[in-house]
Amino acid sequence: MLAIKVQEGSVLHSRLGRAAVLGVLVTLLLPATALAQDSPTIEIVKGELNTTWLMVAAILVFFMQAGFALLEIGMSRGKNAGMGVAKILVNFSIGTLIWWAVGYGLAFGGTATFFGDTGFFLGNGTDLAGTPVDAAGVGFFAFQLMFCCVSLAIVWGSTLERIKFGAYIVFAAVFAGVIYPLIAHMAWSGGLLTRVGSGVQDFAGSSVVHLTGATAAFAAVLFLGPRKGKYGPDGKPRAIPGHSMPLLGLGVLILWLGWFGFNGGSTFNTDGNKFAEVIAITNMGAIGGVLGATFLIWMLTRKLDVGMIGNGAIAGLVAITAGSGYVEMWAAPIIGFVGGLVVVAGVLAIEKKLDDPVGALSAHGLAGIWGTLACGLFTSDRLAEAVGVGRAGLFYGGGLEQLGVQAVAVGVTFGAVFIISSVTFLAIKATMGLRVSEDEEDAGLDIAEHGMYGYPEQFIPAPELIGVGSPRPHTGTPSPIGSTTEVPA
Repeated sequence: MLAIKVQEGSVLHSRLGRAAVLGVLVTLLLPATALAQDSPTIEIVKGELNTTWLMVAAILVFFMQAGFALLEIGMSRGKNAGMGVAKILVNFSIGTLIWWAVGYGLAFGGTATFFGDTGFFLGNGTDLAGTPVDAAGVGFFAFQLMFCCVSLAIVWGSTLERIKFGAYIVFAAVFAGVIYPLIAHMAWSGGLLTRVGSGVQDFAGSSVVHLTGATAAFAAVLFLGPRKGKYGPDGKPRAIPGHSMPLLGLGVLILWLGWFGFNGGSTFNTDGNKFAEVIAITNMGAIGGVLGATFLIWMLTRKLDVGMIGNGAIAGLVAITAGSGYVEMWAAPIIGFVGGLVVVAGVLAIEKKLDDPVGALSAHGLAGIWGTLACGLFTSDRLAEAVGVGRAGLFYGGGLEQLGVQAVAVGVTFGAVFIISSVTFLAIKATMGLRVSEDEEDAGLDIAEHGMYGYPEQFIPAPELIGVGSPRPHTGTPSPIGSTTEVPA
């Protein structure tokens, strides 16, 4: 109890003084009393903490867009460096708009076989049907939006340096509105793949996100054809080096960082600190991928190819994504190491027939297939029971059942995405056109599509840089100053 000594004859000894003291005491004690009465419950604090972590994870996943931009710009020639910026910004914007309107509802609005039917046009605390949506629901919407846009970003790495910008816009709308929601719903929202056997295991999207993006990229490459000069008269592939390995490396490291939110955020909460275990396992998968790719490219060429090592990190991350919530720590570097081997072998094999400038078909496609299948081998009985999805893998006595379910998921994902993507790209090609002209490809997409160069000092003579607002006319092949290309423009 608070005691105040009042001296005889002082002002406080008066009735007015005593009233003032009482007023001070009330002022001090009332807030504490109110706080004690209105203090949030543990459940409220827990929910707010979970939502906070989910949004931090969503921000990390968003930052992966910067990683994709830097990786793709680094692997492009200087005359195509600037277009990567516009592509990332416009695609993310289109993806966000379509996801808000229809994509999220189709992906997560209910548990039908192929598509959901609620959750469209979220706003003012409800969806289009008037169903209430709380802060946690909006957080989940935002987190899953980032996944959709990462999958969309994967599509375009394989199309660098020869695709029309308009094709990005059309396909982005179809991808975010139909293709990705279909696969996400079937695997994560009570759809078809959750009903095959004991259910597919794809914790954060080796198949849903990465194989989906890579399969769409595969369809695009088939309709686009290779870059001019990629294959010689003898049909053998020629190297077309990217202009900046430092940008590539920075892009890989940003993607690596973003993956901690990608996989760790897929716990959706902080309960039991499961997210910390997932992040640690994710990192182990990444280092396994680096070591696997480094080992194989050295054995094959006696050179430590920078691009291959970078793709090894990405392949390791892609491979561990499906199992990051299902496998024990010891299995993660093994899964990643095999992913590193797969990406090197895949890039070298695919390059003989298909022009994939960044190796996305291997790093996200083949490694995504391996990562999805790896759950059927390495999923532990402890984690399968804890997560409540599927069975233990073959190495934990679960037999071949889960491996079979994983294989079905791979086949369904590839088939559905390839068919819808092929129809879409065929329609684009037949109407607005899919590929730029030879002259535009020679000049570079920076000047042909955007009217400026990413590196103007390399391609515009110094006198033309004087003055503002006088763009250089499109006159054909730019100066090769600073270009590292080994093939004719």
